[in-house]
Amino acid sequence: MPNLFLLRHGQSQWNLENRFTGWVDVELSPKGEEEARAAGPLLKPFQIDLLYTSILKRAMRTADLALEAAGKSGIPTTRSEKLNERHYGDLQGLNKDDIGKQYGEAQLKIWRRSYDIPPPNGESLKNTQERCIPYYKEEIEPKLREGKNILIAAHGNSLRSIVMYLENLTPEQILEVNIPTGVPAIYELDADLKVLSKRYLAEFTNAH
Repeated sequence: MPNLFLLRHGQSQWNLENRFTGWVDVELSPKGEEEARAAGPLLKPFQIDLLYTSILKRAMRTADLALEAAGKSGIPTTRSEKLNERHYGDLQGLNKDDIGKQYGEAQLKIWRRSYDIPPPNGESLKNTQERCIPYYKEEIEPKLREGKNILIAAHGNSLRSIVMYLENLTPEQILEVNIPTGVPAIYELDADLKVLSKRYLAEFTNAH
């Protein structure tokens, strides 16, 4: 039975600064690098055959640091923009508190948490899912069916898209799902890739 691991990148510099990041290619913060390394011992006991990441360096760096700390090197890796964070359009680079003051907290919450209302010139979670899930089905599911254990290192919203698909969540349910930075989740799947169990490999309090 295959295992699927989902790992959200560690805190980025713009997470730290409370800015909308999206497709802007920012570095991990020092705390984010620590979070990535801390994922290593959590992953160490498990066989990981393949790695998939976005093309953004905060996800790639998180995977590199985690796997290095796990003593796992040379894992075949595939990178795709289909796994990128959702594009925040005109909000990218702007401070979330400033946006709340300018447009009101209600509008800020809609842009951040709505399933199908995108920010100006950006993507909604639904849009993100429309690029992420076809890629997952075409590229990742066949490998899982072969029994490969796969790690996906990506972003809050691209991973929420996958979680929504795996767990058959409604748009209302996915809005309540927060994925922590740097804490791997493991899904045990059956031969039909149905979820047998899911758990995080550590306790966490930093989801947002």
